[in-house]
Amino acid sequence: MEDIEIPQYFICPISLQIMKDPVTAITGITYDRESIEHWIFQAKNTTCPVTKQPLLIPTDHCSDLTPNHTLRRLIQLWCTQNAVDRIPTPKPPLTKCNVINLVKNLRFPNLQLQTLRKLEVLSIEHERNRKCMVEAGVNKAMASYLVNCHEKNETTGIEEALSIFNLVRSSTSEVKALVSANDDRIIEALVWVLGLDVSNFVTVKSHAVLVLKTIIGKASSSVLERLKPGFFKMIVAVLKQGISQQGINAALQIMLDTSPWGRNKITLVESEAVFELIELELSFPEKKTTELILGILFHLCSCADGREQLLRHAAGIAVVTKRLLMVSPTANDRAMLILSLVCRFSSGSYLVSQEMLKVGTFTKLCIVLQSDSPSYLKDKAKEILKAHYDVWKDSPCIEVTTLKEVYYSCR
Repeated sequence: MEDIEIPQYFICPISLQIMKDPVTAITGITYDRESIEHWIFQAKNTTCPVTKQPLLIPTDHCSDLTPNHTLRRLIQLWCTQNAVDRIPTPKPPLTKCNVINLVKNLRFPNLQLQTLRKLEVLSIEHERNRKCMVEAGVNKAMASYLVNCHEKNETTGIEEALSIFNLVRSSTSEVKALVSANDDRIIEALVWVLGLDVSNFVTVKSHAVLVLKTIIGKASSSVLERLKPGFFKMIVAVLKQGISQQGINAALQIMLDTSPWGRNKITLVESEAVFELIELELSFPEKKTTELILGILFHLCSCADGREQLLRHAAGIAVVTKRLLMVSPTANDRAMLILSLVCRFSSGSYLVSQEMLKVGTFTKLCIVLQSDSPSYLKDKAKEILKAHYDVWKDSPCIEVTTLKEVYYSCR
């Protein structure tokens, strides 16, 4: 094919390849459908790549991209005449009506798995398909399917349904409607999935916790306030089950989103969440994971039982201290707030003061004062140093002059 001159108007201006499915935009320029749709829907561009004129794509996503059937036939004829692999006739774009008809097949048990697999392929295939599936209410159908599986204790098709739910993103209003329509049963169904013993549990449970993160992240406060203890026990258990890193971060995000509520906080502590979070942090996770863990620990340490669990763990204070100034500004804020909470409610405890001294908290706080950290972090560091002055001033491990300088600077 290197010796064959390809007509210039057969070449897509974006991909610079022979067009398979030429479509003409409202600006009059013809592109290969895959390239121009990627330009519009995934790269989020709103202008024509060639003319730089606006591309006004309406809600049905594709009506301003007109198929150029004549050019496609010319390309196919030219390929045949020049012994070039024939360009296949493109499939017609997926429509909302196509999706609705597919979803209707879920009513028939013998067609359910086949239908779910077809929907999954379509959702993976193209962003255009996913937008069309959103309009057709696919996630509502997936939620109903998962609820029915839970009620009937059937596991067939749950992996595909969860995969589709993750790929076809719902808006906040749609998620709230899903929870309301199912009377929280979708949350119960997802918790049930997390407790299943299935062969491909890593994939299934990772998908389930990602869906749950989406729902919890967009749920109303009334939904978050009525979550049951079993919900939190299962989320904590997920951290120990060896799921994907993405799944672990999703579980942590769920905990972070739900922990500000008082009853949820207590339930998480009762579920031994503090211990599991510290153990997870000791495995040296990625930055995002550390930020999430410290954020949750801050909320849990705002109650007495949470602080008691942190102090009971041999590495509790140590791991928080170590992460200070080592990960990110967000992690710095959260680590300092945890230390501040522990200090505020345990400043009279000799054992806590000795523990903080032993694991290097004093040294790290002094480094904060000498660094270019924000002033509010330095103020928190001074508060902690001042609160423990009476114990630390008698320690042979500390330069008394340094401690006195810090102490008098805080007055």
